[in-house]
Amino acid sequence: MVAQDRDGAAGEAMIGGRTIKLPPPALLALLYAAFIAAGALLLKLPAATTAPISWSDAFFTATSAVTVTGLVVVDTGSAFTLFGQIVVAALIQLGGLGLMTFAVLVLASLGLPIGMRQRVYLREDLNQTSVSELLYLVFTILKVVLAMEAIGIAALAFVFVPEFGWGQGLWHAIFHTISAFNNAGFALFPDSLTRWATDPVVNITVPLLFIVSGVGFAVLSDLARTRAWRPLMLHSKLTLAGTGALIVLSVIGFAALEWNNPGTLGPLETAGDKLWVSWFQGVTTRTAGFNTADTGAMYDATTMMTMGLMVIGGGSTSTAGGIKVTTFVVLILATIAFFRRRERMRAFGRSLGPEQAFKVMALTTVAIFLILTSIFAISISWEGEFIDLAFEVTSAFGTVGLSRGATGELDALGRAVIMLLMFLGRVGPLTLGFFLATQIPSRIRYPESKIFIG
Repeated sequence: MVAQDRDGAAGEAMIGGRTIKLPPPALLALLYAAFIAAGALLLKLPAATTAPISWSDAFFTATSAVTVTGLVVVDTGSAFTLFGQIVVAALIQLGGLGLMTFAVLVLASLGLPIGMRQRVYLREDLNQTSVSELLYLVFTILKVVLAMEAIGIAALAFVFVPEFGWGQGLWHAIFHTISAFNNAGFALFPDSLTRWATDPVVNITVPLLFIVSGVGFAVLSDLARTRAWRPLMLHSKLTLAGTGALIVLSVIGFAALEWNNPGTLGPLETAGDKLWVSWFQGVTTRTAGFNTADTGAMYDATTMMTMGLMVIGGGSTSTAGGIKVTTFVVLILATIAFFRRRERMRAFGRSLGPEQAFKVMALTTVAIFLILTSIFAISISWEGEFIDLAFEVTSAFGTVGLSRGATGELDALGRAVIMLLMFLGRVGPLTLGFFLATQIPSRIRYPESKIFIG
C-alpha cells in the first residue's frame, strides 16, 4: 500500500527489509544522495583519475557536482581523465535540472504513462505548489536546455577550438556550457576563466547561460506563453525585476569597490577591460561560481557584498541556489508594508497575504541558522582567516562555488560540514517547501497578546 497525502502520494522505501513510508521530499533527498554515492564510486575508478584520489575527494567532488556548487578539493582539469570529466558533467546536468525532470522525460519519450505519484515527486523537485501543467513546464525545460546549450557550445567553440584543437576545444566548450547553464561553476582550468577575462565571447556567452537558467524555468515558461509584460504572473515579474536590480547593483558595486585594487581590476589597462571583468564578477556571484578575477584578492567590502548576493541566489525552479530572489523581494515588501502600516504586501497591482511573509521568514531563518551553525562548527578547528571561512560556508549554502582558497585547507570535519551544507542548500528547500505548502488547520485558538520588539 502507498499512503496518499492531500496533494498526491507518499512514497515508500525499503530499509532493513521493512517498508517505510516517506514524504516526496524525503524520497527525493534519498535519490540525490544515491546519485552522489554512485558518482563518488565512478570518480574513484582508476579510469576516472590521472592519479589516485581519496574517498573523501571523490565524495566531495560528487556532492559538489550533483548539488551544482562548484567547490573543489582537486583540480577538475588535471586530476580527472576524460572519462572522469564526463562523469562530473553528467552529475552536473542531472543535479542541475532535477532528477525527476529527467525521469519524466524518459517516461514520456518511451510513451509510458506518468502517474500522480510521479507528478507529486516532480512537483517537489521543481518547487511547485500544484501538479497542474507540470508536463508543460518539463517540456519547456527540455526546449530551453537544448536551445541554450547548443548556443553555448557553438559560441564557446569559437574560443576554445582555435586554442586547443577540435577534439579538446570542443570538449571544453561542451563541459563549460553544461557547467554554466546549470550554474555549477566547475571549470577545467585552475584559475577558472581568468585567462579569458576580457574576451567578449566568454563574457557574453557564459553569463547568458547562467542568467537565463538562473531566473527559473517557471518564469521562462510564463514568458513563452505570454510574450508580454502585463499578463505575466506576479512571480515572474518579481523575479525579473529583482534579478535585473541585483545585476545592476552588483556590477556597479564590484566596479566601484575594486576599480583600483591591485589584485583584481587594478592591473587591467583600459576602462573597457575593467568593465568586462566587473560585469562578469557582478553577475556570477549569485549563481554561477565562475570567476575572471582573483576572488581571494577582493577587498573585504566586496567580499561581504558577494556573500550577501550568494545568500540571495537565483530564481525559484532554476538551477541556482540561495534563498531565491522572490524570497528576498518578499522580505523587502513585508518590511515596506510594516512601516506603512499595511496588512498586505503590494507589488505590480497585486497583493500578497501575511502567509507569504511567514513562509519567506521561515526559509530565511533556516538559512541563517544553517550558515551560522556551519561557521561555528568549522571555526572550532579552523586556523585561517575568518572571512575566508565565512565566505566558503556562504558559497556552499548558496551552491555558488566561488572560493577564496579555504576549501583545500579544510580538515575532515570542515569537509563534512561543507558537504552537508551543499546538500542541504540544494535539496533542503524542497523539504522545507513541502512542510510550508502542507496546511494543517488548527483546532485550537489562543488569545492574542503582544510583545515588545526593538
